[in-house]
Amino acid sequence: MSITRRVSVIAPVAGLLLGFLDFVWIKFVPAPFGDLGNSIAVWAVAAYLLAFFLRRPAGRAIAAAVVMLLIAVPSYYIAAALIQHDDWSNAWDVNAGQWMVLGAVAGIVFGFGGVVARRPGRFRRPALGLTAAVLLAEAILQVARIGQPSYDTADLVQYVLVLVVLAVLSPLAVARTWPDRALALAYAVPMSGVGYLLMTATAFGSK
Repeated sequence: MSITRRVSVIAPVAGLLLGFLDFVWIKFVPAPFGDLGNSIAVWAVAAYLLAFFLRRPAGRAIAAAVVMLLIAVPSYYIAAALIQHDDWSNAWDVNAGQWMVLGAVAGIVFGFGGVVARRPGRFRRPALGLTAAVLLAEAILQVARIGQPSYDTADLVQYVLVLVVLAVLSPLAVARTWPDRALALAYAVPMSGVGYLLMTATAFGSK
């Protein structure tokens, strides 16, 4: 099977699995770990890891990340229709379309990050910290919600701890040496602030 054909199969299958299993996770895994099913950061990390581990030319790797997230959105709503009998039209309504647009943007950004992280160069170590940065950015977003009447403080604190632990551990998946892992986390801290601002400026911040 050619490289192009392999990627054209892997990306849609990964998208179907991501969307479907994400809903299953939300439905059946208790908090705080179950909250990861609603995590925008987890989907971004998935796009990053797909591009990183595919080890294909940049264009194909980024395209694969975008396709995965585009397919994951309707797959999520189809799972909701099958499992808890939600309306099937949710898979193609305006809300799904908005998430697909944002998913395409996230696929480009994090797919590119996954490509850069596997190549030598001055930006490799910052790219290695991108997964930690997006997880920390979501943790900051959750901290900002503490005290709001719509959110339970204890649940938020537990979920923030889960996100922080995953952020600290995430460079282990892509960085091969301890200096690279340490520097990846160091770069992740300022990048998380930028990520938080971007989340609050988009629909991600209201999810």
